[in-house]
Amino acid sequence: MARGEHSPACARRWREQAAAQQWTLWQTAQAIHGCCGVSLLKAHRLARGWSARQAIEELERLCETHSLGLPRASIDLLNAWENNRARPRPQTIDQIARLYSANAVRLGLAADYCDDGDGAKVVVVAAAQQTLPGEDTIPQPTRAAPADLDDESERRALFHHALLSSGLPLNGRLLAEVERTRQDMDRTLASGTITEDQLDRLDEQVLRYRREYIKSAPLPMLYRLMLELGDVRRLVAARQPAVTQRRLLNATTMLALLSADALMKLGDTRQAHAWYGTARAASDDMGEVRLRALVRAQEAMLPYYYGDLTETVRLAREARMLAGSAPSSPAALGAAAEARALARIGEHQAARVALAEAERIFSRMPREGTDHLAFRFSERRLQFYRMGTLIELGEAEQVQEWISRSASPYTIDPALVLLDQAAHIAREGGYDEACRLAEQALTQVPPEHRTSIVVTRARALMSMIPRGNRRTPAARHLHDLLAESGPQLALERP
Repeated sequence: MARGEHSPACARRWREQAAAQQWTLWQTAQAIHGCCGVSLLKAHRLARGWSARQAIEELERLCETHSLGLPRASIDLLNAWENNRARPRPQTIDQIARLYSANAVRLGLAADYCDDGDGAKVVVVAAAQQTLPGEDTIPQPTRAAPADLDDESERRALFHHALLSSGLPLNGRLLAEVERTRQDMDRTLASGTITEDQLDRLDEQVLRYRREYIKSAPLPMLYRLMLELGDVRRLVAARQPAVTQRRLLNATTMLALLSADALMKLGDTRQAHAWYGTARAASDDMGEVRLRALVRAQEAMLPYYYGDLTETVRLAREARMLAGSAPSSPAALGAAAEARALARIGEHQAARVALAEAERIFSRMPREGTDHLAFRFSERRLQFYRMGTLIELGEAEQVQEWISRSASPYTIDPALVLLDQAAHIAREGGYDEACRLAEQALTQVPPEHRTSIVVTRARALMSMIPRGNRRTPAARHLHDLLAESGPQLALERP
């Protein structure tokens, strides 16, 4: 679909109205051409409800039936002709005219300079339902939607279908719509009446997403977030009073952060990075320093798992600087993330200082009850970052005890800690023990949570093992388990 064109659904509505009112195909083509922003040539095809492939097949069939020779046409050429990027040969124009029972003028492939008038009635699409003298006006279909709203409806239908289809993996179409949702949100943020009740319901919805995200599989949660962001974008589209706008921006930031984190778990680092950018844009527009700090602190985990550890340290320190000296979740998370990254880099003394700072900040934070929310730095989150740091410092005695406690509400946390421990042991030459720990990590994660963030790290560990040590039972078991885990990774990077 070319830029500026309405979606195919708009042409379908015109065909339905044409059938109900017994229009000719020429009348239908004119209506589609006038409303949908397509060329006359393409309007003829859409009036018949043909795809580009069907049109080429029909043309080939017509040429064979009437012995017109093999048409010099293809799907790519037809698309170029329909979008005025190329022009068919005269012989091909004659063949297409036969196909659509038209002439070159009605196909938009020639100009009509006649001034005598043939008395034919012209069908026009009037924007305001006005009838001009000597013209027959075709009323537009009831509640014909603009192209952007039509696209939004199709996008929502796509995510609803994905959400209801158990186990449907991400594919190119879904990834494109995730990207378009983010781009639409970015454009909306760059542009600005909503009731207090609507805002309250939105706040409650965001809180519910933060609560459910901890235990939810990332793929269906991503689809749900895309649906919610579509709703929020429509609210943000018109600039609101400052207080209202701040609440909308807060919701946008949280939903964008959840989307980025889900994509990070799925292994799509490019889109995760882009969604963190959307969260930054929303939080910076809002101007709340703690929210800005939270975005940086959360984003620091993307390079930790997939990129440059020095970038994790930079983002964590930026988050701490924005958060200031007052105790808060972003400040504690920034310090804990910095400690974990410094420990992996090998800067052990600096890591101990950062971990102590995270614990000091947390000890001064007000207790927020037992409710577990994404992005809230709780006792369990502190313990998770503490375990990851201590493992790299060679002080992992508490890890198995922590793993064996009552189940954490954060589904993949124990697995990530075990994988940290396995990688540390592998670096010291304990390959069999490392493989057993990695296998334990993978088997305790439900299949729907066994995404790239877990499996990629296990495969990285496998690559650390020398070839001569990959024939042991522990290594073979891990290899087989990783092979079985492959289908779960719609976005896994090689």
